[in-house]
Amino acid sequence: MAVKIRLRRMGAKKAPFYRVIVADERAPRDGKFIDEIGYYNPLRDPAEIKIDSDKATKWLNDGAQPTETVKSLLKKSGIVK
Repeated sequence: MAVKIRLRRMGAKKAPFYRVIVADERAPRDGKFIDEIGYYNPLRDPAEIKIDSDKATKWLNDGAQPTETVKSLLKKSGIVK
């Protein structure tokens, strides 16, 4: 089972809000997930990023692969170099 750290879209139409989740890569975007590790709100100025660093590093050490967008969010929040 390959595990990914990715975004789950929430919010209303034209008002996206994302949760950073850990899920099986075969699961649908807004479907079943394993763990929720944070959120990302791009509509705020500046964009609001809140990620639990302990959970994120635990999942990264266990072999979870972040998507490109999540990798940039982890860099911005200072979790990944």
